[in-house]
Amino acid sequence: MKSGQIWINGQPSTPQLVRKCVAHVRQHDQLLPNLTVRETLAFIAQMRLPRTFSQAQRDKRVEDVIAELRLRQCANTRVGNTYVRGVSGGERRRVSIGVQLLWNPGILILDEPTSGLDSFTAHNLVTTLSRLAKGNRLVLISLHQPRSDIFRLFDLVLLMTSGTPIYLGAAQQMVQYFTSIGHPCPRYSNPADFYVDLTSIDRRSKEREVATVEKAQSLAALFLEKVQGFDDFLWKAEAKELNTSTHTVSLTLTQDTDCGTAVELPGMIEQFSTLIRRQISNDFRDLPTLLIHGSEACLMSLIIGFLYYGHGAKQLSFMDTAALLFMIGALIPFNVILDVVSKCHSERSMLYYELEDGLYTAGPYFFAKILGELPEHCAYVIIYAMPIYWLTNLRPVPELFLLHFLLVWLVVFCCRTMALAASAMLPTFHMSSFFCNALYNSFYLTAGFMINLDNLWIVPAWISKLSFLRWCFSGLMQIQFNGHLYTTQIGNFTFSILGDTMISAMDLNSHPLYAIYLIVIGISYGFLFLYYLSLKLIKQKSIQDW
Repeated sequence: MKSGQIWINGQPSTPQLVRKCVAHVRQHDQLLPNLTVRETLAFIAQMRLPRTFSQAQRDKRVEDVIAELRLRQCANTRVGNTYVRGVSGGERRRVSIGVQLLWNPGILILDEPTSGLDSFTAHNLVTTLSRLAKGNRLVLISLHQPRSDIFRLFDLVLLMTSGTPIYLGAAQQMVQYFTSIGHPCPRYSNPADFYVDLTSIDRRSKEREVATVEKAQSLAALFLEKVQGFDDFLWKAEAKELNTSTHTVSLTLTQDTDCGTAVELPGMIEQFSTLIRRQISNDFRDLPTLLIHGSEACLMSLIIGFLYYGHGAKQLSFMDTAALLFMIGALIPFNVILDVVSKCHSERSMLYYELEDGLYTAGPYFFAKILGELPEHCAYVIIYAMPIYWLTNLRPVPELFLLHFLLVWLVVFCCRTMALAASAMLPTFHMSSFFCNALYNSFYLTAGFMINLDNLWIVPAWISKLSFLRWCFSGLMQIQFNGHLYTTQIGNFTFSILGDTMISAMDLNSHPLYAIYLIVIGISYGFLFLYYLSLKLIKQKSIQDW
């Protein structure tokens, strides 16, 4: 099938009309694992039902769908996934169907809904879909090899090979049709399996491929010849009508379903508030991940702290202190980048489908993503930055500690924004992590500790201007040494040197401290702008969808 027109309820198909009439349940479940079944459906009700619905009406609609899909026994259970314990595979698939049923579409399309399910669960799922098809809905299912008991639940069957129809008609009449053209189904065989094998292309050898292609083409031509006299291109046995239930579905949809009616969905502020609640609920219920991140920050802080702990009254050398400050700013952001990239790509497929379905727009998601992760970000930086400052006996002045903490907070946030931008720009986890690693290492090497900034040639010098690690190192050094008389000993001689002089020797005082904060904020805003543009302009497909 290479050309044609699609009409929905007598109207030419348009993207807007398809979005209003057609719901698509994908092959793989795209659900947040830490939300319960009821919360998942309630979120869709908030985003997809018209603004004219009251909260009581939305709640009632959620409960109706839960009852219709027989999910009451697990309504308060987490959805779960491969790593998070939750509902069963069949129940999770029914939740995916419920997500689409909430807004009561006229047409429901399911892509291999039984894949990955055991035979009993698959049969129960198709039975549920068969029941839904009798309630003013057109349900279309794509399956490869349905069991015989599942096949008997179908009203209409379309058998295709290489995009060409071989049969379109009543399921119970398919055997009769193929028998009439010389291909009877053997006794005790599953008709679905037998006729799928009959029309499949065998590519094990060139000769078999040519023979099976010719057979498929002849079957397609024969079917087209037999249905040319019918307006609906449905094959019908002689002197028999198609099952009345099939006509009833078509007639009811035409009469009662008005897909062209405009529905006013929630505005951007409502989208944002709903998205941020979902973000925070899902993230803060993931206790194992939160504990791992907290332990990671605490462990890094303690390792560095105990390395420098115990020097007591003996002052650290200037280079030891410089190395400490560089490590404080450079070590932990690398772990943050990997965590953010991994999380973004685990959610990327769901984000793509929700944006495609028009559930919300890129703007509300952008702000919900940034602000929803701030509590975790703040806790992470507090766990990391507070112990290390006091364990390493840096200058015990409250004002200096606050300046130090704020700069570390900004740099870690800047790393998050860089990881978010890379995750949205690039389609795979490996590409995003490689890009972030390359960029981070470039920033690391041009930060002014490995090589003096005065000695950088033009390309690394320009990279260093964009390096948030360079500005972090420069700021932390100024906080610790500016206005501080530093005592150092060489042999038997003791010298007192102003800290500003040593910082100048490393070219770390080219900008005042307040300018450093503004520069780091500016770099963060640059990455946030790239992130927003990527969400807006680049389809957030996962690697499976490209």
